[in-house]
Amino acid sequence: MLIKTRGIVLKTKKYSETSVIVDVFTEAKGLRSYIIGGVRQPKARVSAGLLQVMSLVDIVAYHREDKELTRLKEVKAFYAYRSIPFDIRKGAVGLFLIEVARSTIQGHEEHPALFGFLADNLVFLDETAVFSNLHLYFLLALSWHLGFFPGGEFCGATPVFDMQEGLFIAGQPAHPYWLPERMSQLLCQLRDVSKEQNGEVKMSREERRQLLRHLLDYYRLHIGGFPEIHSHQVLEEVLA
Repeated sequence: MLIKTRGIVLKTKKYSETSVIVDVFTEAKGLRSYIIGGVRQPKARVSAGLLQVMSLVDIVAYHREDKELTRLKEVKAFYAYRSIPFDIRKGAVGLFLIEVARSTIQGHEEHPALFGFLADNLVFLDETAVFSNLHLYFLLALSWHLGFFPGGEFCGATPVFDMQEGLFIAGQPAHPYWLPERMSQLLCQLRDVSKEQNGEVKMSREERRQLLRHLLDYYRLHIGGFPEIHSHQVLEEVLA
C-alpha cells in the first residue's frame, strides 16, 4: 500500500549508478529504509538535494510491514532550510543532532512526539541567531523521550549529579560516574530552560566542551551500545 508521511533524512548511501538508499525517520512509521531510483542522473525525477542528510520531507512511499526496504514514490520538502546550508556553525550543530538521533532511534515503532521534537529543533536552528548551547539542550531534552531525563534539583543540599542514577544527590557516590558541582549546576540550568532560552545559560567555551563530553558519557551509561559520536569533535571546533 501507499503511505503519505513527513520524514527526516538521517542517512543516504549510494546503491547503484543511479539509485540511493535513504534512512528516513518518518512521523507515521518510525525509522524506515527506502530505495529511490534515477536520482543520480541529469534529468532526475527527484532532486538528490531533497535526499541529503537533515532534509525535512513529505514522502509518498510503498509500505509493507514484512519488508525492510521499500520504494519511495514521491519526495518534496515540507521545510526548506534558509540559513543552515550557508552557515558552517549551524551545519555542524545540525549534523550533530542528526548523528545523535540516528544513534538512538531504533525500530519501526511510531514516535510522533519524538519526530516533532527533532523537526522542531532543526527548524529552530535554521531560524534562530542564538544556538551556542542548543546541542546541549537537545541532549537533555532528548533524554526525556528516551526515558532517562535527569531528576531532582541542583541546590546546596544536592550539588552533585549522579550520572548512573540520573539524580542530583548530596555527595560523591562510590562509583566514578558523577559530575562536579559546576557541571551539575550547568546541567540543571539547561534542563530547565526551553530551546529558545538556550543562550541564557552562561558558560565558558571549556565548560561547554566538558559538559558535552559528560552528556555523551551519560548517554553511554543509559543506552547499551551507544556509539562514538564523531561530529562532536567538529562541533567543538566550530563553536570554540
